[in-house]
Amino acid sequence: MKYLRMPKHTSAPDYVFIALLFVIVVFGIVMLTSASSDLGQARFGYSYYYVTHQLINGLLVGIVGFIAGSLIYYRRFEKWSLPILGLSVILLILVFTPLGSSVNTGSDRWLTLGPITFQPGEILKLTFFIYITAWMSKKYSRNKSFFEGFLPFFLITGVVIALLFFQPATTIALLIFTAAVLTYFTAGAPLKYLVVLGIIAAVAVSLLIYLTPYRLQRIKTFLNPGADQLNSGYHINQALMAIGSGGLTGVGFGKSTSKLSYLPEPIGDSVFAIIAEELGFIGAISFILVFLLFIWRGMQIARNAPDNFGRLLVTGFMCVLGLQAFVHIAAISGILPLTGMPLPFVSYGGTALAVFLTMSGIIVSVSRYRR
Repeated sequence: MKYLRMPKHTSAPDYVFIALLFVIVVFGIVMLTSASSDLGQARFGYSYYYVTHQLINGLLVGIVGFIAGSLIYYRRFEKWSLPILGLSVILLILVFTPLGSSVNTGSDRWLTLGPITFQPGEILKLTFFIYITAWMSKKYSRNKSFFEGFLPFFLITGVVIALLFFQPATTIALLIFTAAVLTYFTAGAPLKYLVVLGIIAAVAVSLLIYLTPYRLQRIKTFLNPGADQLNSGYHINQALMAIGSGGLTGVGFGKSTSKLSYLPEPIGDSVFAIIAEELGFIGAISFILVFLLFIWRGMQIARNAPDNFGRLLVTGFMCVLGLQAFVHIAAISGILPLTGMPLPFVSYGGTALAVFLTMSGIIVSVSRYRR
């Protein structure tokens, strides 16, 4: 097929995007080293337990994914989109079998295959957007049609979201849904379809919250975090105290007093609170600005992509990264309800880091063929 042929002439990769990615990843490893040191010592007698696992299971695998993604002509992923999505769906289904396992969450979000344990939901952030953007870009005009565009998009996305909800992996489901809707809008979907999707999502989430007590409790805690500071409000109150104690310049790298005895999930859901406590407002806002530059540069690559597939693919990936970072920071700062959303490139999680680096590699591949 002609679209699989690699163009004879390519540009240099976007070195600004690569440089920003390098800064964020190094910063993430450094901050994870600090956030996890006391926890690793207490649980395993080794301060570098978590960061060592992150380097081996996340960074090394992610570097391989980044190199492969950046060297492979990105349009080849269009050909592979259906098989890799099908494999991801099979992996999602397998978490409901004896191969599924719970790791510190109480939810069957993990899959264990021999010595390997990973999160299929994280892999879906990569494979689903490869498929959905390939589908959107094949016949661009149908994105405006109800029967050819809206209905298939709703059914495809609905199946994937339902599998995630049943795990339950609510935050990943909402993240993928929101990023998919934004990408669909970029592909030319009429505003009325987005309104319909928004109404459907609002009704579904409201019912889900009402029918599941722990989700309803999260909303109540968000609305009144001081009502039960020793139980449901403990996490957010400890996070806010950690952020507040950092002041302007922070208490110093590695000197957080919250990360072992007080703050739940300091290496995952709460890692931004550790950043704010140790580096202060200046350090926290500097990280946010670098991440915003990273997102902006990615969207520039999308804008200059040579075709619709490249444009939509990069847009989808950057929506995932930007939304996930926003939700993490907003939730741990009390702006949104606590969701359990990790911070991209920083929070502990080998699968997530490997997936995000692979995403970034594919984005670099698109940048090599920019207009």
